[in-house]
Amino acid sequence: MSDFGHEPVLMDAVLNVLDVRPGAVYVDCTLGGAGHSEALLKREPNITLVGIDQDEQALEHAQERLRPYGKAVHLVHDNFANLESIVQSLGFESVAGILMDIGVSSYQLDQAQRGFSYQHDAPLDMRMNRDGHGETAYELVNRRSQTELAQLIWMYGEERWAARIAEFIVRERDVRFIETTGQLVDVIKAAIPAAARRSGPHPAKRTFQALRIAVNKELDVLEMALQQSLNVLQLGGRLVVITFHSLEDRIVKEFIRQQVAGCICPPGLPICRCGFEAKLRMLTRKPVTADEHELGRNPRARSAKLRAAERI
Repeated sequence: MSDFGHEPVLMDAVLNVLDVRPGAVYVDCTLGGAGHSEALLKREPNITLVGIDQDEQALEHAQERLRPYGKAVHLVHDNFANLESIVQSLGFESVAGILMDIGVSSYQLDQAQRGFSYQHDAPLDMRMNRDGHGETAYELVNRRSQTELAQLIWMYGEERWAARIAEFIVRERDVRFIETTGQLVDVIKAAIPAAARRSGPHPAKRTFQALRIAVNKELDVLEMALQQSLNVLQLGGRLVVITFHSLEDRIVKEFIRQQVAGCICPPGLPICRCGFEAKLRMLTRKPVTADEHELGRNPRARSAKLRAAERI
């Protein structure tokens, strides 16, 4: 069994907000190391748990870890963009809780051969699902136009040197294709002025984040799953989402805000014409973040933000 070595973040908050109850169905949309799922089952063994992950290695690990809970666990190899059809295919009309932990596991990031890490030289891949389908980071870097690359790195990585990095990528690939993470790191370092490289995170961090998000269509998947959660949650069911950077958090915050607000007619209309009704009740006015105790144990929890809402 692979050692995922991934410590789930904000565990106490997840358990408290989901309000786990016996006999109910809960969905872990991003199973990963199965830490959250195992904690739910330990809290209340008499639940049904659906675990979704597109990474086959994650599923193999989870299957072994959750084996003691037997038929209470349903593991699904799929993308949680298909949340509604997955739940329906298992014969459930609705569920009592949905958890989405949008962070990439430490295990995935640290596996050199997956091509996620700027610390190890490996083929450029970055696909969560390695079934042979979908655009790889290699294809993205070597085929997209300079303008597309600049927009992508700026939008998904919030990288101030996006235009210059895109320019250097195109210049390099005109000589030879960029095939490995090491090659790409060298190009990024050459593009970013030395003074800007002396402080802050690793110079390749934001670009690698942007490529990973683009390869796996992470923001599109999140938006699709959030919309489907409204059809899957029973009345009183809880939605809990943990994000790790501002782009994801912004999507979740705006989604909950819209679904809590109800009427979306322009201000000043004497009566509502949109017919839009509130579908959620906000449970977290401000995002829940890790306390000092958790940060001391798990520094990667520093950027985690939890938002939650209840179906009404």
